[in-house]
Amino acid sequence: MPDHSPTAPFELALLATPEAVPELRRRLGAFDFDVQLCVTELLTNVLDHLGAGTPVTVRVTGTPYGRTRVEVTDPDARALPVLLAAADTAESGRGLALIDALARRWGVDQGPDHKTVWCELPGQEVMNMPGTVASTTAEAVPTW
Repeated sequence: MPDHSPTAPFELALLATPEAVPELRRRLGAFDFDVQLCVTELLTNVLDHLGAGTPVTVRVTGTPYGRTRVEVTDPDARALPVLLAAADTAESGRGLALIDALARRWGVDQGPDHKTVWCELPGQEVMNMPGTVASTTAEAVPTW
């Protein structure tokens, strides 16, 4: 059952690395498991398709419809996510299927020099007020 306590918006600029995944989960501790899972899957997609060291910005905000919106922005507008049917024996390829199963909706917003993959989850209230941009150690990068 999701935690329905109000949570401030979250924004974090970092470099996508395998070590960043558990640290990001720790920082998202105030959010429910589904939010943490979606952020982890979207960050893992960046690692798998763009490589370690890719600068990303992770955001968790509320929507006017009472949903929780998860966004991961990266600098490659061309590498778009594709929902695949993974084989039973496949060791990867299920991330977007998980997001598709959990989210009310998901998609991609493209800019000229970046894309944002997002999903909206039911449940947890996120107060829409200006948040602060956090960073991870020396690997912080500016947001777009």
